[in-house]
Amino acid sequence: MPKPLTILCAVLLAVMLASCGEDEQPVKVSLRKRNEVAVKLPEPAITYAYLPQYSHSESFQRHQQLVAYLAEETGLPIRQVFPETFTEHISMFGRGKIDISFSNPFVYVNLASQYNAKAMTRIIEEDGQAEFRGQIIVRRDNESIRSPEDCRGKSWVAVDPASAGGYLFPLGLFVDHGLNLRDFKEVVFSGGRQENVILGVYAGLHDFGTIREGSLRVLANKIDIDQLKVVATSRSYPGWVYAYSPRLPKEAVDKIKAAMLKLDYAHNPKHRAILDAARFIGFVPSDDRDFDPIRELNRKVGLAGE
Repeated sequence: MPKPLTILCAVLLAVMLASCGEDEQPVKVSLRKRNEVAVKLPEPAITYAYLPQYSHSESFQRHQQLVAYLAEETGLPIRQVFPETFTEHISMFGRGKIDISFSNPFVYVNLASQYNAKAMTRIIEEDGQAEFRGQIIVRRDNESIRSPEDCRGKSWVAVDPASAGGYLFPLGLFVDHGLNLRDFKEVVFSGGRQENVILGVYAGLHDFGTIREGSLRVLANKIDIDQLKVVATSRSYPGWVYAYSPRLPKEAVDKIKAAMLKLDYAHNPKHRAILDAARFIGFVPSDDRDFDPIRELNRKVGLAGE
């Protein structure tokens, strides 16, 4: 009886022979000749990252013009990189993969504490302020939640444990109203995306959500945001901050900071277009002391070690 291996070889040989036409000659393949495939690595550049509170496409659309302007104005090679999560943003900064970080003040305080990040500028929000707030949102037809106290025992979806407007600021608001984390049915996070919080509340998957003020507009063309309402808004805290790595040369920092402060929303149409895309209207100088209110809030909500 033929052995299984013999039968298998015979079948393979038959298939190979059948695949060749009468006029076809077998092609000899030499394994001695090999071509190395070159992998093109990115050119050395100063890396710029926007804390990923929105999708990568949204982050790119908001910041591509600003990154191009900074590169042109300073003469420095600058490119945007895209961390997947808040945690990865922090880790990449620590590993030297991010030179310029654009983040919320809570993440900045962590970067300053862990990796000696230095504040450079804060943004001026579209309302003309260099501060921002967090909000509690519910479906408009949810009559059971009309105040922060009504959130007791309910399901909460927040942006990320490191989100300022989407978690920390509202948590401080809840503490001011006598609630802490154990008073909620559950607290879940949306993977760092403001959109996911909004959609989770809109779909009725959670009783309420917390977002940074102004985030509802991002989905205005995708859902009926009139079906949602703001129950409460936190106090204002220092706004989003540009910070730089201690590895970045001072000359480069000075050039980038000067280019940011040069942007003129009121009188320069090109600058206005850049800032409109980024969803803010300018910059103010900043340093580490601006963020002491965030450190105080951390202590109040039990995050003093962050």
